Amino acid sequence: MFSEQLKLEFRMNDKDFTRDRVLTFSITLLFMMNFLRKSLALEIFNFVKNIKIKSFSKSAFVQCRKKINPLVFKGLSQVLTAEFYTDNDESVKLWKGFRLLAVDGLRIALLDTKELRSIYGATKNQTKTSVVQARMSVLYDVLNNYVIDGKIAPLAIGEKSLAIEHLTHTRNKDLVIYDRGYPSFDLIYEHLQLEINCLIRVKISFSHATKNFFESGKYSKVIDMKPGKNVCLKNKSYSKNDSIKVRLIRVELPDGTIELLMTTLLCSKTYPTGIFKNLYFKRWGVENYYDELKNKIRVELFSGYSAQCIQQDFYAALFISNIQTLMVTELNEELQENQTTLYKYKVNNNLSYGFLKDRIVELLLSNKDIEVVLSELKDIFRSHLIPIRPNRSFQRHHDKYRNRVKPKVPKNQRDTL
Repeated sequence: MFSEQLKLEFRMNDKDFTRDRVLTFSITLLFMMNFLRKSLALEIFNFVKNIKIKSFSKSAFVQCRKKINPLVFKGLSQVLTAEFYTDNDESVKLWKGFRLLAVDGLRIALLDTKELRSIYGATKNQTKTSVVQARMSVLYDVLNNYVIDGKIAPLAIGEKSLAIEHLTHTRNKDLVIYDRGYPSFDLIYEHLQLEINCLIRVKISFSHATKNFFESGKYSKVIDMKPGKNVCLKNKSYSKNDSIKVRLIRVELPDGTIELLMTTLLCSKTYPTGIFKNLYFKRWGVENYYDELKNKIRVELFSGYSAQCIQQDFYAALFISNIQTLMVTELNEELQENQTTLYKYKVNNNLSYGFLKDRIVELLLSNKDIEVVLSELKDIFRSHLIPIRPNRSFQRHHDKYRNRVKPKVPKNQRDTL
């Protein structure tokens, strides 16, 4: 159960949760963590039945959740990941001694209310119709599958700004990978100031230096990078005459396409040019995570209409995904050690989130020993495994959204929440 200190730190007011009510601070947190994707009345009915407490009204829950700071779930997630990285040295997967992280951003749809429109902003296409959206960004460990930091912000805040904010959660011996929407002098400069390394995909047209490198036919070159001529240097700790050293890498794809990468790993002996193609590909882990977040956890199905509810549901989703990673990773490692079949098997991630619903409450609230509850949950996961098929690849269709038609089958997996 959650500590008294957690309540004191994350309640909105000193008078909140001081009276004896059915919806205590802990019960309210547990209910918000239980994937509230259905009708609130149905969610309450199932919740009180499972934990055997007196029922409460929708209004009571709405009033109680207003008393909780959304950052409580972010705090819980940071405690969980900190314990993983400090207590499991042998289990933490690294790349050449680096913790391999990736940053990526995504827009998510919000309800169109006056409050949310004013806070997050709206976008529109050629028509007059506009859609309220927020910008989401995560710092993700692609080898260990944990969210290190997550942010939900207005569209007016760019992805690069959020990426720089993520850096406060990095540490020495981290290597951060970015897609081609991120390269800038400012971002790389911030990495170097913190002694954090990075790898970024860049467009050939990014600068004169990248164009010249592409035309040279070389596969690796260290260059001096300066701020762009039109970059605003107000409130910056560097001037237009400052420069930083970065290394450009040429990568050839199977179809003959040439891609350029930029990195702060300058030594070609320690980090040969040939390793960067596979290294950059590991960034795909954060793309898979977004698929889970949107299509399995269904993060866009918010349980409330206010900005506070949006943030609570968002940070709760990230926290629950880390709990799922903790359990599934441990079970997958056990499976890999003991299997002797043609194919290796792993836990079905899609079903695992469905099995977690309601059992999250049992895990944190049950009078049973926590090891017993975890064992029961692992047995359920173990009975629904899927094979790992290595070296699978699919042709990428760049115009699939422009030319798409309504599919005969809506999607290849059923909803589990």
